[in-house]
Amino acid sequence: MGRPIVWIIDDDLVSRFAVTYKIEQSSMDFEVIGHPNAFHGLNSLWECLQANNGLPDIILLDLEMPEMDGWSFLRELEEMDGVLKMIGVYILSAFTSSEDRNIAKNNPLIRGFFNKPLSGANVQSILKNMNV
Repeated sequence: MGRPIVWIIDDDLVSRFAVTYKIEQSSMDFEVIGHPNAFHGLNSLWECLQANNGLPDIILLDLEMPEMDGWSFLRELEEMDGVLKMIGVYILSAFTSSEDRNIAKNNPLIRGFFNKPLSGANVQSILKNMNV
């Protein structure tokens, strides 16, 4: 088995870079792949499913993105039978509302909700709790 894979799906390049840097600074060895939007992430997920290879162990998902937001991305993932049971999805958001937090808290597909910028302690918590 190769290194665990973390996907960052976020339209903000600076946020993707900052999270990637924090993961790389952790004491664990991960492959980090950034996706500039939800469509790109969804297409990559379909490709991985078809190839039966390269599925992420964790997805760090932004909610606020143009064209397709994080909630729409999750609805599309729900249509992929069994995929989400294998992937830990964590929400990262700079614009948190109590409504978003409640929806995330009550969604069994979401393992956690974190404010941006993601702290090193939060990165450690996410990475240590994964099932790989």
